[in-house]
Amino acid sequence: MLRIGLTGGIGSGKSTVAALLAGHGAEIIDVDAIAHQLTQPGGAAVAALVAAFGADILDTAGGLDRHRMRMRVFDAATAQPGARQRLETVLHPLIATESERRAAASSAAVQVFDVPLLVESGRWRQRVDRVCVVDCSEATQRQRVLQRPGWNAAMVDSVLARQASRTARRTCADAVLHNDGITREELALQVETLWNRWCAC
Repeated sequence: MLRIGLTGGIGSGKSTVAALLAGHGAEIIDVDAIAHQLTQPGGAAVAALVAAFGADILDTAGGLDRHRMRMRVFDAATAQPGARQRLETVLHPLIATESERRAAASSAAVQVFDVPLLVESGRWRQRVDRVCVVDCSEATQRQRVLQRPGWNAAMVDSVLARQASRTARRTCADAVLHNDGITREELALQVETLWNRWCAC
């Protein structure tokens, strides 16, 4: 079994690469999707988040209001000191446990752990065999993320400032996929080449 860590800065196109790898037969273990599950109404993280931040971080259904949390963590005008650390203290252990549970339940020969903060965490590198980084310029990242609902320029810049640099990610990488100024088809060719090099038997 091959365990691949897939990472990249916000707006790099990492989710697109994950979908392409899934098309080749990889099992995708998406830590963002796990975080969503943990923070939905009745999720395992909800009570601890309320204890850490107060009940006003919940939406009307009783799950995490993700926009409100982003404002507390990343918005220059409303961010609270230590909020990111408190959030990660709650979520990261639960995410790690659920990720390993899903990996153990999978029979796929290739498992891809889609981890936005793989480099920053310092823990994931030891859990995977190889690291693939999806890379593009910060200008491209900003342009893509600003097209998402609920994001403004200050929030994007705050996230970029707190993520690992492009240099740090590339230094950690066993392979880099370049996703700047290219089509999805061109990106798919890079993914296919990587798959054939790492995964084809």
